[in-house]
Amino acid sequence: MSAAQDRLKFAWLEVTGLCNELCDHCYADSSPKGTHGTMTALDWTRTIDQLAEIGTEDVSFIGGEPTLYPYLGELITYAHAAGLGIEVFSNLTHIREPLWETFMACEVKLATSYYSDSAADHDKVTRLRGSHKKTRANIAKALSLGIPLRGGVVAVNQGQRVKEAAQDLLALGVETVGGDRTRAFGRASKGAAPTINDLCGHCAHEKCAIGPTGDVWPCVLGRFLTLGNVKKTPLAEVWGGPQMAGVTADIEAVHGDGVQACTPPQFLPMCGPCSPCVPSVGHCDPREADAMAQTATIGSSA
Repeated sequence: MSAAQDRLKFAWLEVTGLCNELCDHCYADSSPKGTHGTMTALDWTRTIDQLAEIGTEDVSFIGGEPTLYPYLGELITYAHAAGLGIEVFSNLTHIREPLWETFMACEVKLATSYYSDSAADHDKVTRLRGSHKKTRANIAKALSLGIPLRGGVVAVNQGQRVKEAAQDLLALGVETVGGDRTRAFGRASKGAAPTINDLCGHCAHEKCAIGPTGDVWPCVLGRFLTLGNVKKTPLAEVWGGPQMAGVTADIEAVHGDGVQACTPPQFLPMCGPCSPCVPSVGHCDPREADAMAQTATIGSSA
């Protein structure tokens, strides 16, 4: 089955390009200079309505740093009322008390990136002094509140303590810990143009990403491939429409017809190397999982 025939079950909602960290490997090129884009809160609620109407099951609020978006709590509440399962992917450095209450009330799941058990090592990646202390403390707080949380360890720097990072997460009580290498998108590309060959090939299969300007992408990494724009075209027409058909044909020309390597666990909720994909996606190809885990060097903790 081609991607255009798949039902859209999962969507990343990139509500902002603003981030308080400045990681060299950021695929979204987010930074303290980023903006919330042109999507208003009303645009986002309309998009959530459209997702619910076409049968989408889960959404993940991402950024940038989504907790810096002023209407995140309202959007979470709205999505919950619409019957959607919700995850928030956050660096966990900037969560105010009302947002914790919203997380619990709306049965939100959390995800975060964690780079080392060493504060200096972690902060070297994020370029934000004190980020390790805040992230680690809020991981512990989330778990103490009974909020499900998964962690992703990305190998960025030579000598980075990625294995120890995974072990530290497990010791804190995080049950799902994935690992990945740096991917050549955004700042990590160091100016090189993105290519379809660098994608996993799973793009647009039952999922999409929607950015701060309303552009619809086949996945968070494939933002150089636009399926349409929700400010101009209803999502039901974007999904499976002629522009999407062209993009999926281009992807299949490179990767073949069908799912390739599993999307990295720090991007797809509840998915780790050789583990089942998020229930709303429902399929996984682990052929490259061993190689990904070895590159991330987190060993048996993956």
